[in-house]
Amino acid sequence: MTDPVLTITDASLSLDGNAGRVDILHDISLTVAAGETLGLIGPSGSGKSSLLMLMGGLEQASSGSILALDQELTAMNEDQLARFRRDNMGVVFQSFHLIPTMTALENVATPLELAGAKDAFDRAEAELRAVGLGDRIDHYPSQMSGGEQQRVALARASAPRPRLLLADEPTGNLDETNGKAIMDLLFDLRGRHGATLVMVTHSAELAARCDRIVRLRDGHVDTGMAQAAE
Repeated sequence: MTDPVLTITDASLSLDGNAGRVDILHDISLTVAAGETLGLIGPSGSGKSSLLMLMGGLEQASSGSILALDQELTAMNEDQLARFRRDNMGVVFQSFHLIPTMTALENVATPLELAGAKDAFDRAEAELRAVGLGDRIDHYPSQMSGGEQQRVALARASAPRPRLLLADEPTGNLDETNGKAIMDLLFDLRGRHGATLVMVTHSAELAARCDRIVRLRDGHVDTGMAQAAE
């Protein structure tokens, strides 16, 4: 295995809900190698998305360690985590999370501008063209289909050249045709930029394209189901 990009050690997550404290993840230990594609699978409620949120510092572990790119995420405050994600990670959600008052070009360029990139709009346009939206750069989210909006979200995630790309059910809100197109684009972008990809999915076809599959069940890694994808 090459140097790890992510090392998770005995990580647990508990959150307060209306019914009291809820234990979501239990003593998760997992290592992800640089350049690897990892699929997280399991039944609804098994903790897949919560584990991805820990990897991205979008949730803080209740205990244990989350080491990403040699940085301990559990030791960072919210501002430090936001800067770390900006500089090192791209995140794609099932819901597109585009800013409705911004064009596709502005949605992709804004994170680059915030990171101080002087060529933010040139890079944003190049990424939109790479996902097949060269003729839609001036359109607003409301003027685009769901598949097109997810393409914008992919372009936004990949434009900063992240070392780590996290995707949470990226095809979950799309029909079969658009879902397949997004799958192809996701792996193409990962390959072009050499990023490590960790993806939550219910799609057996999408999971099978990953180098390795890890199944979660009831907040635990199902060690009997961790496997290399065939």
